[in-house]
Amino acid sequence: MHAPTTDPSPTTGRATAWLRRRLGRAVVLSYAGALFLPGPGLWLRHTHTLPLGPLLYLSLCTAPCLLSLVLFSAGLQVPVNELGRVLRRPSALLAGLALHLAIPLLVIPLVAFLLHKSPDTDGGSGLVTAMILIVAMPVAAGATVWTGKGDGGDQPTMVGLVLASTLLSPLTAPLVIRLLSPLLSGGYADSLAASIHTAGGGVTLVGVVLPCAAGILLRLALPPSWLSQVLGVVMPVTLVGSLVLTYVNASGALGTFVAQPRPLLFAAALVVAALVCLLSFVLGRCAARLLRLDPPAASSLTLACGMNNSSASAVLITATLPDKPHLLLPVLACGLLQKTAANRVVRAGLRRPAWASPG
Repeated sequence: MHAPTTDPSPTTGRATAWLRRRLGRAVVLSYAGALFLPGPGLWLRHTHTLPLGPLLYLSLCTAPCLLSLVLFSAGLQVPVNELGRVLRRPSALLAGLALHLAIPLLVIPLVAFLLHKSPDTDGGSGLVTAMILIVAMPVAAGATVWTGKGDGGDQPTMVGLVLASTLLSPLTAPLVIRLLSPLLSGGYADSLAASIHTAGGGVTLVGVVLPCAAGILLRLALPPSWLSQVLGVVMPVTLVGSLVLTYVNASGALGTFVAQPRPLLFAAALVVAALVCLLSFVLGRCAARLLRLDPPAASSLTLACGMNNSSASAVLITATLPDKPHLLLPVLACGLLQKTAANRVVRAGLRRPAWASPG
């Protein structure tokens, strides 16, 4: 009933719509910029101290700040009054949460088995470590951007999945990491075990849960007219911020690759990321068919199964494995493939019910 009063202003609304229509191309340009001009992105990856006074300094790291901005914006856009409808018919929400926890336990052992057959000296444990840290993360907040890009997306369901998986992530992320750690060999198992404390505490709670919760609380506190103005500023800024975050993370991986080219590692990272993304999206779509969800809910479920917060996993890898920047390559590949697949899902719109689609 109050939707018209909370829409962004016409100017910012047009800017946001323009960015969303070109989001796929903008993501590709972000990766191209990281490949050909990684310097600024590498600089932004480091922590910088800003003087606020004679005795007061502020330390900032760009990637976590931008991730918090994206999650804050996702929380700010949560239609809290519409979440009641999702809770009254929670099949898509519960299925999405269950699959989000189950898919890593189905996909990663298969990937680990295939990599153990490779000639890699550590049996592909480095790549498996990176993929575990990706699939253990909550549903990507950017999934709400892609759902909003299409006319047929179920935004309340998508936001509910992002919110629920984010709030549960301090419990689910360590659980997934702990269950999959035995697949690793060498020092990777120890490094992953150490990351459990980070995933269950600082990074996930402060960097993921709190910004999303802050956005929801601000939305509840603001009157509709003020909320319209805030959304008009935050939404385009967040879209630009998400592209800068993509560039910063890509610079970390591609900057290292350009300095020390490892074509075989790059090819392996691309293949492994493609396999994990393909299986995740396929399992999500198959679940939507089995549940006979309507097209908007099926689209949201598919995106939730296929899109993990690769930006959070990149931050986690940087924090727990700073001596292994090459592990950002599969994170980079997975992020790009997730966005490409999401663009296809949204453009297709799952115009027919998933259970009625041929093939």
